[in-house]
Amino acid sequence: MAHSTPSTAYSRDLGDELRRLRETHTNLNGNALAVRLGWDPSKVSNIEHGKARPSEIDLVQYLTMCGKDIDFFEDFKRRYRNAFDEYIVQVPGNLRTVAMAESTATKIFSYDVLTVSGLLQTPGYAEGVFRECGFVVEERIPELVQIRTDRQAVLRKHNRPDCLFYIHELALQQRFGDDRVMEDQYLRLLFNVRMIRLVPADVPAISAGLMLWEFDKAKPVAYSDADLAKVFVQDPGAIARTRLIFNRLEELALDEEQSRRKLAEYAGRPREELYDAGPHLA
Repeated sequence: MAHSTPSTAYSRDLGDELRRLRETHTNLNGNALAVRLGWDPSKVSNIEHGKARPSEIDLVQYLTMCGKDIDFFEDFKRRYRNAFDEYIVQVPGNLRTVAMAESTATKIFSYDVLTVSGLLQTPGYAEGVFRECGFVVEERIPELVQIRTDRQAVLRKHNRPDCLFYIHELALQQRFGDDRVMEDQYLRLLFNVRMIRLVPADVPAISAGLMLWEFDKAKPVAYSDADLAKVFVQDPGAIARTRLIFNRLEELALDEEQSRRKLAEYAGRPREELYDAGPHLA
């Protein structure tokens, strides 16, 4: 029996992985698979949408129908073990859960301090960030830049999420490329200023940076991305604290027109003046 329980970003990701396994390794739709397994059709749907926690027997039966062996099952069971936890930690290279959360969110709030949000980065700027961070081998950089660029399609969907990006001015003062790269990045921000609020440089950074995703039919998820781990949180107390941070940012940030003027300054100032004046934090 699959036990109904509040879904998480990770359980929805793993459920979607099961659905794709069914679609690529069988010719069965969800109802047909349920008939083969002797399950109620709603059980397949709930598992594939991350709304129900399958038992070990459920997973064995499902994955066997998809032609998977015991080693695949053991790996999937290990990953599924904590899928419904309110705190989930993943290694930095895992981007599936992030991408799926972004693509299904109805609202996205973001606060970035040292770099521009990945959803707003130009390819040249993203390449500079990966190169400067020192955690990525050179040959992987093009692939990671392409993944970051592909994720930005969520902002072009006809039903795209409502987004508000708070960007600390410190991020604008760090150089992740030559003059053309930085100017292109400032112009990208200026083009999207309707969903950007700059936090002035003299305002202390009140967080290392975080995101809040809201969904139509699921609990909100707070997300923090560090060098060593990605953390997804659905604990109600943590969500409340995250909302307080964004409420505070709303008070501290420039409004849309002020942000537009500030970004225009960065896009128009001579490069040597800009970088001689700003701090060098990279």
